[in-house]
Amino acid sequence: MRPGAVALASVSALLLGAAPGGCPPPLPARMADTGGGTQLITAQAPRADATSGTVAWWDLRGGRWVRSGSAPARFGANGLVEGAARKQNTNTTPTGLYDLPFAFGIQPAPGRTRVSYRPVHADSWWCQDNGSRAYNRWTEPLPADCRAAESEHLISYEDQYAYALVIGFNYARPVPGRGAGIFLHVNGRGATAGCVSVPEDAMRRILTWADPAKKPHIAMGTVSGATAITRY
Repeated sequence: MRPGAVALASVSALLLGAAPGGCPPPLPARMADTGGGTQLITAQAPRADATSGTVAWWDLRGGRWVRSGSAPARFGANGLVEGAARKQNTNTTPTGLYDLPFAFGIQPAPGRTRVSYRPVHADSWWCQDNGSRAYNRWTEPLPADCRAAESEHLISYEDQYAYALVIGFNYARPVPGRGAGIFLHVNGRGATAGCVSVPEDAMRRILTWADPAKKPHIAMGTVSGATAITRY
C-alpha cells in the first residue's frame, strides 16, 4: 500500500472509532445507546444461557471510550433474557440499558464514593411482593402490605450486599411480575438470582469510580444474537 493510502486508512479508522491497526472500536462505541453520559458499565456474557462473563467500566475521554477497569462477572442461574420480556422468579438477568439510582451496603461506603449510598440497617428490606405498593423499592421497615416471604431482608446477605448498586430495571414505573431487586453486587457462592455480581475488590473500585455528574449507566447483554449488548 502506498504511504498516502496508509495515512488515509488510518484517518478513516479513527473517524469510525477504530484503532489504526485495524482493531475494532471499543465496546461502548459499537452500542446503539450508552445513556447520554460519559461513564458506562458493560456486563457482557458470551451467550444467553451463560452464567459468567465480564463487567467493564468505561470513561468517555476526548470523544473516545476508554476502559478504566474490568472484572469477571456472574449472571443469573438461568442466564440472560430480554428485559422487556423478563418474568419474576426466573433466575434470569434482564438485558438492556439502565440507570443506577443509588448504591447501598452493609459495609461503610468505600473511599471517595460519590454516588448516593444508603447504609443497610436491621430493618432494611427490598420489597418484591407483587401486591404491595412498595414493590421493587427499599423500605424501612417492611410495610404491612409487603410480605416478608416475598422480600429480601438486606442485612441477611452479608457477603453479597457488603456493597451494591441498584440497577434501574423495572424501577421508574414498576410492573408487578416483571422482577424486583436487580443489583450489581459482590459475589456470593455462585450464579445469581438475576443480578450481576463481581468480586468485592471490583465492587469497591466501581463505587469509587462512579460519578453521578457523569451520568453512569449499565448495559447488560450478550456478545451476539437477540440479546446482544450492542443493541442497547
